[in-house]
Amino acid sequence: MHQHISTMRAVVQANGDNLNKENGVSCALRGRILTLRQDDTHLHYRAIFPARPAAPPTPPSSTTSLADSSSDEDDTTELIRHYFNLDPDLTTLYEQWSAADANFRKKAPKFTGVRILRQDAWEALVGFICSSNNNIARISQMVEKLCIHYGPLIGTFASKPYYDFPPPAALTNPSVESHLRQLGFGYRAKYLHQTAVMVSEDRDAGWLDELRNPESPIFGVKPAAAGPMRPEGREGYRKAHQQLLELQGVGPKVADCVCLMGLGWGEAVPVDTHVWQIAQRDYKFGKGKNKSLTKETYGAVGAQFRKLWGKEAGWAHSVLFTADLRAFSDRLTTKVEIKEETSIKVESGGSPYLDTKIKSTARAANSAVGTSAGGPVRIKREAERSD
Repeated sequence: MHQHISTMRAVVQANGDNLNKENGVSCALRGRILTLRQDDTHLHYRAIFPARPAAPPTPPSSTTSLADSSSDEDDTTELIRHYFNLDPDLTTLYEQWSAADANFRKKAPKFTGVRILRQDAWEALVGFICSSNNNIARISQMVEKLCIHYGPLIGTFASKPYYDFPPPAALTNPSVESHLRQLGFGYRAKYLHQTAVMVSEDRDAGWLDELRNPESPIFGVKPAAAGPMRPEGREGYRKAHQQLLELQGVGPKVADCVCLMGLGWGEAVPVDTHVWQIAQRDYKFGKGKNKSLTKETYGAVGAQFRKLWGKEAGWAHSVLFTADLRAFSDRLTTKVEIKEETSIKVESGGSPYLDTKIKSTARAANSAVGTSAGGPVRIKREAERSD
């Protein structure tokens, strides 16, 4: 079955069972098919690009082989590093958060691999609109249906078609709402269609990406300063949050989810009932008259977490959220050193593909945050071309 990377549980749980299969899992990401497989000591990935039409006949001196061109133009290593947000040093961040918060210091050492993805803003927006009153399995199914019915076909791998994520314009036709209802989207169908119209037709081109944190830009763009931090967050975050609330199906929590995971605003703290329970139990919220999650208590939780953890408060809160989930209770911490090996291979009768393995050496980590996994990922590319 086709999967876009937004539907993969592996995105959230990098050491999850989905990767521990002999043949791995395959998904679509940014115009390519990406296969991921993990064993006890290695994370392997393979990027497969769609076949390009043959070039018209030209003198031999001006021709370029597909294999050479694919090798020169492939940016999968950088894309994976960007998408999985591999550059920040988690050890340093965990030390900072632990120094500021005894509760984090107690729980975090067993959950050292939690990273906030750098998702495409539109994909994040759609995914979190689908998340309203929903579970992970159904959200994944909805995103998958959107890709199959409205996304561009990338190609076929292992007899399965793979589609990329549909752009906003693909969901603007008046027939989209009724079709999505037929596909099981329920009331979310109206929100998705109306929001697609607003983004595609009522806003300037690139509007969503203009709301991004300049410190966490889109893939391929250099970071820039984002302004001073304040108790309510930086000015750009507040602007992005407020403008997202103008869209259909977007409330404060969805807006914060998009700010955090789609726009790179690390101080965004999505507060749902689960996070509210954590705030009540571990941070003494909900005393006196403020026992329920209201607009005021929602803002107070975010402000308190930003006071504790600073401009990456949303990341730190996600670690505690993960630590509170029963599914992660047996998670093991490991120290991982990464090495990449890439080769270009041509299958009989097929197109060249890049076969890339990220080899990691894993060992048990100490319970102290400072010695647990999470330092910068070092990738060494060793390219070998084979016929």
